[in-house]
Parts: sequence; structure tokens; C-alpha cells
Amino acid sequence: MALVLLLGGARSGKSAMAVQLAADSQAPVTFIATASAGDDEMAERIRRHRESRAAEWKTVEAPIDVLAPIRATPAGDFIVIDCLTLWVANLLGGGAGAAEIDSAAAEVVRALQARDSVVVSNEVGLGIVPVNELARSFRDVLGSVNALFAQAADRAVLMVAGRALDLASIESVLERT
Repeated sequence: MALVLLLGGARSGKSAMAVQLAADSQAPVTFIATASAGDDEMAERIRRHRESRAAEWKTVEAPIDVLAPIRATPAGDFIVIDCLTLWVANLLGGGAGAAEIDSAAAEVVRALQARDSVVVSNEVGLGIVPVNELARSFRDVLGSVNALFAQAADRAVLMVAGRALDLASIESVLERT
């Protein structure tokens, strides 16, 4: 069983790699999508993502509760969660605090560790310091969630310009604390 975390910026190839890993698994796939179509542009993005998936894959829309579809997925299925970024944004937008989100993320990690799965997330901490409190909180909470998943993952990959950088050979500062 393997948990893979794919991190990267926008349009870095994260979702394409997740789809490829799921297809390569040869297992039935449950795709847990966390996006909500709040506008026409996002609806179009969601449509394009759906078209990139195999027709026989089961897609579950789960913008808030990703744990329930994980638990409902048959044991032999490969699970894709795309993405933690929007899930965290949805939780924050719904009033959840950092501790609540960290706790929910830890539950998701525990549920995925006994499964073959790939989780997609954006690395948002490489840019400028956001100018408002909500944006800084989002960046910080997502960074914490990403670190939690990276620690638990059997493989963590940073996607940059369509290239996959394996993070396994890089020492974790979290392991020293």
C-alpha cells in the first residue's frame, strides 16, 4: 500500500501525474474531487479535469467531507484526492479553524495509509507574504496540512513545469523535532 503526495504550483502537472498514477495502478479508481464551481471559469476547469479521467472511474464530489468517501471506497480501489488546496480553502471558508483542519487532515491521513492513493496539493508558501490575515492563515494552514501528508506519505513529489522532483532523498526537518 502506498500514499503518494503530489505538490506543486498552478499548472505544474500535479493532476496529470495523479491521473497517470491512478491509471497505472490497474485498479478500480475512486476520484474524490474537492472543487466547487463558483463561477464559469471554475466550471470549465472542472469539466476539463473530468474529461481527463477514464470513464469507468467513480468520481465523488466532496468539497468538505473527504473522509466519508474514503471510508465508502472498496478496499481494492485506488483513491485520488484532488486537491487538498481547495479542501482547506472550503473548510476555512466554512468557518473551521487551523486546529480543526489539522485534526481533519490527520484523520484523512490515517484513513489513506492503508490504501493505494495519491493526493494532490498546491505548494503556496513559495511566494510573497500575503497582505491580509485570511490569505496568510490559508497559506499557513495549507503548509501545515501539506507537511502532515508529506511526513505520512510513502512518496512525496514536487511538480515543477511538468517535471517530477522526488522529495524522498531530502531530509525532513520535522523528523528531527
